[in-house]
Amino acid sequence: MDSEDQAEAKKPELRWLPLESNPEVWNKLVHKLGVAEEWSYTDVFGLDPDLLAMVPQPVLAVLLLFPYTEKYAQFQAEEEARLTKLEQNISPNVYFIKQTISNACGMMALIHSIANNEKIVGPGVLQKFIHKTKHLSPDERAEFLEKYPEIADAHFEGASQGQTAAPNLEDDVDLHFICFVEADHHIYELDGRKMFPINHGKCTNLLEGSAKVIKQFMERDPDNLNFTVVALAPSSPV
Repeated sequence: MDSEDQAEAKKPELRWLPLESNPEVWNKLVHKLGVAEEWSYTDVFGLDPDLLAMVPQPVLAVLLLFPYTEKYAQFQAEEEARLTKLEQNISPNVYFIKQTISNACGMMALIHSIANNEKIVGPGVLQKFIHKTKHLSPDERAEFLEKYPEIADAHFEGASQGQTAAPNLEDDVDLHFICFVEADHHIYELDGRKMFPINHGKCTNLLEGSAKVIKQFMERDPDNLNFTVVALAPSSPV
């Protein structure tokens, strides 16, 4: 084992408290970090057309919280093997960051939703992070985040403000956040645990297109009800 491998082997595992699916907490977090108040996260109460129609438009990103089961892990491995052979077309305009911090999938989804919609970010921690990492690889972005205490501190504050008691730092959570965004008229699934973004094809309406993909997630695990969908959309007038 050379010195570089030894350094990698000794690298301590970073763990964050998981964020709960709570748009109110998320909005406080991202607005404090520089996201414009005109945009906010809102619950999507169902995937039927009448319920989707209740969500303000335009939707900039869709976030999904779903059960990370053995069945899904097997699907992921098969999907990555298939897409690696196919060499899917990925737009260079997609911002993708790997997840190397345990239980940080909530923040990964928030970063993916915001970094792919830079127009909504004003001066602040997130804008600075995005600008510094824009031209890095997904792995380099992950390494940069590991050493970026401003986001880690904001994440900890958000994770501590949920409606349910925060789990212990050592606990493993079997729910996982991912994000769907539009780039160059295609829908992309962004999951920091995957090797690359997943191109789900042409996009005419991000919310409706994401709903179709999310239904496939549900069909793979029909006995599980732990699915939550949130949209990044125009803020409702107070």
